[in-house]
Amino acid sequence: MEFVADVGTLDPELLQLPDVSSFAVKSNPYIADELFAQWLSLPDTGRLIKSLLDDAKAGVAFNVGGNSNSTSGSSSSPLPSMFPTGGTPPLSPRSSSGSPRTVKRAGIGPSSLGSPLKLVSEPVKEVIPQFYFQNGRPPPNELKQQCVSRIDQLFYGHADGLQIQEFKSVTKEICKLPSFFSSALFRRIDADCTGVVTRDAFVDYWVNSNMMTMDMATQIYKILKQLDCKYLVQEDFKPVLRELLATHPGLEFLQSTPEFQERYAETVIYRIFYYVNRSGSGHLTLRELKRGNLIAAMQHADEEEDINKVLRYFSYEHFYVIYCKFWELDTDHDFLIDKENLIRYGNHALTYRIVDRIFSQVPRKFTCTVDGKMGYEDFVYFMLSEEDKSSEPSLEYWFKCIDLDGNGVLTPNEMQFFYEEQLHRMECMAQEPVLFEDILCQMIDMIGPERESHLTLHDLKGSKLSGNVFNILFNLNKFMAFETRDPFLIRQEREDPTLTEWDRALLNSIQRSFDACLKLGTGSKMGLATTSNPIAYRLLSLWKAKCTFSMPIFCCARYWQLYLLERAVFWKASTGRKGERCSGVLLRNSYLRTPVYS
Repeated sequence: MEFVADVGTLDPELLQLPDVSSFAVKSNPYIADELFAQWLSLPDTGRLIKSLLDDAKAGVAFNVGGNSNSTSGSSSSPLPSMFPTGGTPPLSPRSSSGSPRTVKRAGIGPSSLGSPLKLVSEPVKEVIPQFYFQNGRPPPNELKQQCVSRIDQLFYGHADGLQIQEFKSVTKEICKLPSFFSSALFRRIDADCTGVVTRDAFVDYWVNSNMMTMDMATQIYKILKQLDCKYLVQEDFKPVLRELLATHPGLEFLQSTPEFQERYAETVIYRIFYYVNRSGSGHLTLRELKRGNLIAAMQHADEEEDINKVLRYFSYEHFYVIYCKFWELDTDHDFLIDKENLIRYGNHALTYRIVDRIFSQVPRKFTCTVDGKMGYEDFVYFMLSEEDKSSEPSLEYWFKCIDLDGNGVLTPNEMQFFYEEQLHRMECMAQEPVLFEDILCQMIDMIGPERESHLTLHDLKGSKLSGNVFNILFNLNKFMAFETRDPFLIRQEREDPTLTEWDRALLNSIQRSFDACLKLGTGSKMGLATTSNPIAYRLLSLWKAKCTFSMPIFCCARYWQLYLLERAVFWKASTGRKGERCSGVLLRNSYLRTPVYS
């Protein structure tokens, strides 16, 4: 009866009964029970089982390859009459996993005494190679030997180790990292602050800990982050940017202005976290670092001598425009901006309602602790969102502003609330007003949402014209520029798709500022408005020598004009030169590299 208890685990297909339908056995499991019970009741089965038990008690080994000594065994191995002649005997009952249901006994093997039980071998265990390594995959021996050999060459003659100024070659040639990571890597290895890194210490950190086999994003992440953290914060990037400012040829002119260096480093860090830290938590994870383009931008900055060609994050021109915009709005120069200051942004381009939403900290909580004030970091996030509404961080920023009830959709009522002020401003400027119903149809056609009753963030991210929707709702200047856009500019944008809206906005701002600087001297008799005038270039050169950290060049036209006139009189009295010519490009570069004037 003990055998019958195991019948419930039988797989009907293992019976291999040609005359019985497999479907019938599966649909009626009791058939298998009946067949097994009938097989046990046959006389031959009883004799077979008794013979096997006697052999087991006597300690006789089972004969697997031949016939048994039992009287019931023969070469013909007659089967019970329930199986057809010449048919295949059924297999022994097995579990669904495929392993044979057998009782293992020491020194006993299966018998071939005419038993319908088929011998099934033990399943072979598949050995799965290790695929996860907590500290990274170990390097191949050949690669490891090559790396150690190169390390020996660089450390040759430095038995006491390398100092920090000698470590840059190791960073570039062995680690293949940007050169401005040299100090950060040096201090990471020199944990005891001895001032030197020995050959053994470097091999232990870079080779033995498998750092050499990791991708560059992981290497930079491990070098910069604090040991007890699983993310990067803004402070972790400051050592790298300090070395970039000290060593990059494109930033060499800032070495005499440490305050301006600090602002440049802060702006670069804010831009990095704006684009790469997509969660907005201020904690930059390894996953976010790998998904962003920061590593490629760092490599570009290390290879490019002109820092302004590195448009992602590191451009000095971009920083200069951001900082000067902030300084221009900050009239009392307390490094804080209130609502009345921000409403003047872009020549009063924004509406009061959108400014109120920004200062309610709905799109992003301010880092400034002063109530009703916006700090420099908050302004950088705002300006990046305002000038490039095609980026995902910008779309999320303005979507939260327009979504008054925070339900994740923009309804016509919410959009009309912001457009009402735009409509009133157009009427005050004697512009032909455009009714909201017409504007709503235009926005729906531009976005093409899944449902025309509302807009979602997913709809906006799927359209290239999403930024125009926000300009229509709260930026009158950009709205009017879009309505009267020049076809030539549209063709120009298509010819250079590598430039983002942010890049184009910064280029236009730089050019406007430069032109305004030149035109400030038009009223004087010196004729400072032309780029070919040598006095203009000389004045900018003299002005550069007086730079401090106080005032950008185009923040206060009156002070700048008075200074130009003062220097013009000095130049005329001291030299009297005429007719010298200088390149407009040279003048522009001199202007852009001039930090501030007090």
